Amino acid sequence: MKGKSKIVRRTAPSVLRELKSLADPDAARGMARFGITGGTVYGISVTRLRALARRIGRDHALARRLWASGVHEARILASLVDDPALVTEAQTEAWVRDFDSWDVCDQVCGNLFDKTPFAYRKALAWSRRREEFVRRAGFALMAWLAFHDKAATDARLRRFLPAITRAATDERNYVKKAVNWALRQIGKRNRALNREAIRAARAIQRLESPAARWIAADALRELTGEAAQRRLRR
Repeated sequence: MKGKSKIVRRTAPSVLRELKSLADPDAARGMARFGITGGTVYGISVTRLRALARRIGRDHALARRLWASGVHEARILASLVDDPALVTEAQTEAWVRDFDSWDVCDQVCGNLFDKTPFAYRKALAWSRRREEFVRRAGFALMAWLAFHDKAATDARLRRFLPAITRAATDERNYVKKAVNWALRQIGKRNRALNREAIRAARAIQRLESPAARWIAADALRELTGEAAQRRLRR
């Protein structure tokens, strides 16, 4: 069809060679300043990775091989080309243990994991884990599900609020930011969930924790703000 990229089946070595050819050392250094480190980082933008993923199409076997390479951008690309219908719980557990940067965590959760049939269960399970990026993944999944899953009932998303409150005292930066993100996304879903998220934020605000106070203040600023309330009224 005119305007669509032709899908060409690729091997992992050929894709990895292409990624290496796109490397931008200056961009990689800039990413490091934002905490994007770990493994081999080429400095390729997500926009370019999405364009490459469209050319490749869905390929579960290729995704597994790209992930195994350990290359930062190859792992994001793996989340873009994998088939959610073929992803197993064992695969999600293996990949989440490999997370070593916030952007790989967030990209994998939003590109792939939130489309699996066990996403809600994993979000709650990982939110209770102690590993920093595993716990972040739990709350990133909550945020993406609130944003992407248009068929989700309020009751299903409401079950995330106690987990958000429970983790609000975690002072680790990557965790507290994901907790805040999940709370805000749920609260922007509709007017009923907005009211419940605001109540949760006010309860969090009373906790004796700098992280909890930051999470609550930032969430309340957005969820009670005129822009958010105007969107919800529409």
